Amino acid sequence: MRSEHSVRHQYIDRASGEVRDEHLFHDAKVALLYDQVRESMPALFHLLTGRSTTAVLGWLNYDFPLAGSLTGARDFLDRHGIDRSELRGEATALRTLRDLFERQIRYEDCRPMPTDSRVIVSPADARLLIGSLQEVSALFLKGKFFDLVELLGVEKSRWIDLFREAQFGVFRLTPEKYHYNHTPVAGRVIDYYEVRGRYHACNPTALLSGVTTLSKNTRHVTIIDTDVPEGTRAGIVAMIEIVALMIGGIEQCYSAEGYDRPEPIRPGIFLEKGCPKSLYHPGSSTDLLLFEADRVRFDDDLLGNLLRADVKSRYASGLGRQLVETEVRVRSPIAVATGR
Repeated sequence: MRSEHSVRHQYIDRASGEVRDEHLFHDAKVALLYDQVRESMPALFHLLTGRSTTAVLGWLNYDFPLAGSLTGARDFLDRHGIDRSELRGEATALRTLRDLFERQIRYEDCRPMPTDSRVIVSPADARLLIGSLQEVSALFLKGKFFDLVELLGVEKSRWIDLFREAQFGVFRLTPEKYHYNHTPVAGRVIDYYEVRGRYHACNPTALLSGVTTLSKNTRHVTIIDTDVPEGTRAGIVAMIEIVALMIGGIEQCYSAEGYDRPEPIRPGIFLEKGCPKSLYHPGSSTDLLLFEADRVRFDDDLLGNLLRADVKSRYASGLGRQLVETEVRVRSPIAVATGR
């Protein structure tokens, strides 16, 4: 019998509609860590998913100068299909992998945003799975990717009760992606806090390992009230930024215009939709959005893609039915507020 990490993993490119193969970074090493080390050497597994190890691995992988600097940057950009015309500034300024992963783009021009105030947009360039915690929903996925109580922090009972039947989106950023997160909705911040945890990988093998890595990793939680003047009118929305293996941290740097006047996230601040909010210091990572029950409707193409049987997905073998990711771009529409 084949192990899950040997199963082909595909996703749907939303822009073209094409089914594409994903070549997972360090796939065999992640499989070894979660299939064998976790079971037979738990102390080593605990060490390898800790903050200190992640910091060292991140430095070794991302802070050495690229070979030949300009040539190395061009090779990386071309190999991973990164459009140099989107860059804010010159590619010659990208001297390390960290520079590449923390790159800024001309998002106002190359990531146009819908004008409808009710539309919720993607917070990142990512591969998206959608679901629901409602047992009556066709998207019911309770307990598959995260434990809600653990995810939000046990002391935050107010938010746990609010999101018990939430609709959600899991946005998986792969290492070559643009790593700024943007605000998916407009509204006022009513809570912001950090939950300390581990630094598990975001590879599908890790997500299906039974560890519920999304609710165990260090994460930043922002609670946004969108039922305010100039808001998206999608109720209370939780935006959760989750670290991963080799992620050095999450920098909150909201800027309502460009990247030029960053400010920290704090209760009371109003967030415009589609603006840079935070930056992952490099590696792969995950955003998770929680919506109050029945306050949003996901776009039809995302709903249709999710259960397609002609796409090979590791999530099918691990979750009992076919679940397919759609690749989305930051600031592109993913859902619409339905009203109360």
